[in-house]
Amino acid sequence: MPAPHYATDQEPCIPVLFLNGRQEYLGWRDVLLRAHLIQDLALPLPPAASAVLRLLIAMAARVSGLDAQADGHMTARQWAQRRRDLLKNPGGFDPDAVHAYFDAYTWCLFDSKRPFLQDPRLAVQCDKRAGVNKLVFGRPEGNNLSWLSPHTDTDPQPVPSDQALWHLLVHHYYGAAGQCSVRTVGGRSLGNAKAGPLRSTLSFHPLGRTLYETLLAGMPKPSRLWPDAEDRCPWEEPLPVPDPDSDDGPDPDAAPPPVSSPGRLLTGRSRHAALLIPSADGRQVIDAYLTWATQKKLPALDPYLIHHVHTGQPVTKRHRPRPADADRALWRDLDALLLAGDEDDRKGKAGKGGTAYTVQRPDAFTTLNDLPPDLRAALRVRVYGFDQDDKTVNRTWYTALTPPIWPWTQEHDPATAERIAECRKAAEEIGEHLDTVSKSAWSQVTSPAGDKAGRPPRSLPPWTRSARTLYWPRAETTFWALLDDFARPARAAFAADAVHALRTATRPAIAQHFRAAEAIAHAVAQLRGHRH
Repeated sequence: MPAPHYATDQEPCIPVLFLNGRQEYLGWRDVLLRAHLIQDLALPLPPAASAVLRLLIAMAARVSGLDAQADGHMTARQWAQRRRDLLKNPGGFDPDAVHAYFDAYTWCLFDSKRPFLQDPRLAVQCDKRAGVNKLVFGRPEGNNLSWLSPHTDTDPQPVPSDQALWHLLVHHYYGAAGQCSVRTVGGRSLGNAKAGPLRSTLSFHPLGRTLYETLLAGMPKPSRLWPDAEDRCPWEEPLPVPDPDSDDGPDPDAAPPPVSSPGRLLTGRSRHAALLIPSADGRQVIDAYLTWATQKKLPALDPYLIHHVHTGQPVTKRHRPRPADADRALWRDLDALLLAGDEDDRKGKAGKGGTAYTVQRPDAFTTLNDLPPDLRAALRVRVYGFDQDDKTVNRTWYTALTPPIWPWTQEHDPATAERIAECRKAAEEIGEHLDTVSKSAWSQVTSPAGDKAGRPPRSLPPWTRSARTLYWPRAETTFWALLDDFARPARAAFAADAVHALRTATRPAIAQHFRAAEAIAHAVAQLRGHRH
């Protein structure tokens, strides 16, 4: 029988939505060839879509000549003009350049020497396989109980190869930290992995009218700050490749190649290694090796993340990505996208007692003002979030889409940008005050006499949970209304929402607790006094 084969550049593995509304699965090659006819990606897993978009942008940089390596003498002005010229091309990317690029590399998921985004040496260096359930996010594995999935390790079910590719990408970008399969390299055995470069982050991407516009609009700008080392994606690394039957491998203590843009920045910072085990025909994955790829961190600022800049911290800890939070509505991040530079000073809570930080707009957004006016006016923002802890717990993933917001940026409409920032800050401050007074009121009502009445409880009390749930949807409605009425005081509007939320959340308690009415009245008075 022929060896299993699944060429990701040709096999239908990436779902897309065409401008005519038709959905279809395409390989990497056809996605770029038909990008000008595609409206958007249609992957059902937001973290996989986030990873796919980064790979596609790196590929698009290569075939368009917009990568810094294509022309080392290109200035920022020339680069911007070249991008504008490409955006005028109704036919999309040059087909000859696309075919030449994909013909130059190996894209097979099960190639014996160079499987796509995998390390063939794991079959020798790892004593145990991780199992297909470990590969697929959402499946229970090991001794974990099967609550919402029929899968068990006693009867692991194969996963289609296209879906295996998606989950492989999620591991590379959002993989867990902690215990993993033991990998032995040069006589040294280690079974501990570091977190993926995007773990627990919120990713923002400019979204054009076509995928072609999206890829060009989201392309990181060239910079002289990147090292002079040759920029390579993992599949572009030169031959000869490591012998699959060798136990030679990465030195855990060795410094990885310096991060360069766009290849290594967008595709080459994984700290996980994987090897998929295919079925005989290559249409499914039946098992997998999952372990560490490097023990070293590859520091870089991802161009699609909002960063909190803590100027008082050491350089290596100064930039911290804004974490994903499924309970946080997208409008609360709009001002971070619209305000340029360090205009927005905030109070952070990263350390004990909180630390001061400034908010840095995603780097990919800094060149959007160079785009043609019609595209700028139509640009929306696609958001991909994966709510995780720093180690192993995956809570939920989500996606969101903004309306066209770029006309509101500080560069184009400073009044609206500042109004958005003002309203967001007011909503946050009132929301925090609502938490404080609701916790205090709950403590006053439920604490036994003689106990330290009035001290907020450590856990989140029912009144606070209910009040939060009621407040933030109302606050979002108020937020959009305030953008149409600049004369209306923002703090007073959000304070009224908080009062309504607290009264509604605590109404049943007034009949149940004889001290509730007094405590709630005091909390309401505090909220009303916080309007100015």
